[in-house]
Amino acid sequence: MEISGKTLRRIFLGIGGCILLYWILFQTDSVLHIFGQIAAVFSPFVVGAALAFVLNVPMRAIEKLLKKIPKLSARRALAIVLTLIAVALVLYGIFALLIPQMIDTVESIAGQLPDFFANVQKSIMNYLEENPEVMDWVTENTNFQNLDWGALVQEAVSFLTDGLGNVVEKAVAAVITLGTGIFNAILSFVFALYCLARKEILARQGRRLLYSVLPEKVCDEVIRISRMTNATFSRFISGQCIEALILGAMFAITMPIFGMPYAVLISVIISVTALVPIVGAFAGCIIGAFFILVVDPALAFWFIILFLALQQIEGNLIYPRVVGSSVGLPGMWVLLAVAIGGDLMGVGGMLLMIPVASVLYALAREFTDKRLDVRNVPYDKLQDHPINLERPKIERKPRKKPAETPEKTEETE
Repeated sequence: MEISGKTLRRIFLGIGGCILLYWILFQTDSVLHIFGQIAAVFSPFVVGAALAFVLNVPMRAIEKLLKKIPKLSARRALAIVLTLIAVALVLYGIFALLIPQMIDTVESIAGQLPDFFANVQKSIMNYLEENPEVMDWVTENTNFQNLDWGALVQEAVSFLTDGLGNVVEKAVAAVITLGTGIFNAILSFVFALYCLARKEILARQGRRLLYSVLPEKVCDEVIRISRMTNATFSRFISGQCIEALILGAMFAITMPIFGMPYAVLISVIISVTALVPIVGAFAGCIIGAFFILVVDPALAFWFIILFLALQQIEGNLIYPRVVGSSVGLPGMWVLLAVAIGGDLMGVGGMLLMIPVASVLYALAREFTDKRLDVRNVPYDKLQDHPINLERPKIERKPRKKPAETPEKTEETE
């Protein structure tokens, strides 16, 4: 019996797959170590590609404004330079607003903190004096008199002594980590510029490689989904930026109306943190509430009420309409995508899951429409108020009565 080359190749592939599966299952630490090293090598290029994708959104708009320049290379180079200048100006504007306001706020808070803590301590002492049973409970459960203060001091000294021995080693490791981070950042930035300058060439090379390996129909579908994903992510980035600006403007307008301090600083902080979908603004709320708390606790309470009100308006009306419509995803699915992405991957998952869910939603809609056409489902049954669906009548045949069996009698027995 002769074995063909195709069958032999399948046998070797099956054996290799079994060996690989065994290695993955029983050598998990080695597999994770190897994947970690591979990820460390390719992480600058992944970060650079992501940066290029984000910068491509404003660069594409700028390049349309420069369409009168006939030469593509000159138009692309000028568009990249203008994009970098625009991003630098936006970052400079944010920091120019944040840093002076932050310095003034920190100085003001530092001057008011002693009085604030003194008032808190005074309030606690007054409460304990008015409620002696609470004071007795605290005294009984803390056992200050039984504490071994000498042992605590010895433990503190030994901790400091052991810690000083690792200072040099940790300092060297920190310097190496900082140098590696700077090198990776430069490498990512250069790779992003290369991707922006030669994006058409890279796309063409990717298509050539894809069509040389996979069937033509599969390649067509992959390219179509890739273009859909690109358009969806681009609309999501622009929609998220618009939503953050709207939310920051809402706080900048309403906070001075109610006489709340640090309106500009808190509005900028909330606008920046709101780039993280839905839950990002809550981080800005915590920071803003702390700033106002030191000045006036009552105003801090009303600031939280104002934040919850504006957040309800933004989360239920503005965000699903601005971001949801920009990615073609209904508001309910936007909220679900943010919740799932946050549980799985944290902040990055929130940013990533909305456009991913939008692509999956579009593919599911296409699949559903195609299946409905194939199955030829009547259009009336798919409306909001479908036609009355009656159960089909089944013709029942009359059942014959079973033959009566003669009863046993004593004589027959």
